Amino acid sequence: MAEYRLATPLSDEDVKKLKAGDTVFLSGIVYTGRDAAHKRLVELTKKGEPLPVDFKGQVIYYVGPAPAKPGQAIGSAGPTTSYRMDPYAPALIEMGLKGMIGKGPRGENVVEAMKKHCAVYLAATGGAAALIAKSVTKSEVIAYEDLGAEAIRKMEVKDMPLIVAQDCHGGNQFADGVKQYSKT
Repeated sequence: MAEYRLATPLSDEDVKKLKAGDTVFLSGIVYTGRDAAHKRLVELTKKGEPLPVDFKGQVIYYVGPAPAKPGQAIGSAGPTTSYRMDPYAPALIEMGLKGMIGKGPRGENVVEAMKKHCAVYLAATGGAAALIAKSVTKSEVIAYEDLGAEAIRKMEVKDMPLIVAQDCHGGNQFADGVKQYSKT
């Protein structure tokens, strides 16, 4: 397993070198969004309307952060279970989204879109919401403020600790990890 320090926006070359199980420390801009925001984004694309964010080369974090305490950019920011975004993720990947951050495995439709369009799925550690929030240096709501914690935010992150869960080559840490430690 390798360790990488990457900055957004991600390129195809950045994504192609990543393998399931690698560690990534991500810096730069990361957008947030959960199911309600994803549904709105896909509805806009179906209508041919512009999105509030150009996702080309970008990373989206599936999170609904807690309110920030004084002196913090954001409150606790733990990952949301990602399969809830599976109906919408392939459309965003096709538009150029290069990375997704969440927890839990992805469906076959997302995996196929990742392979076809060179994207990566990164896992954030569930239960480490306060630690993850420390890597966020700035946060602002940029769309769908009415969704509260689920609004789309533009966050600046520094060395956000992540694991490559599923890569663009079909590698899957969820399946590989089970094989590695199961008794035969």
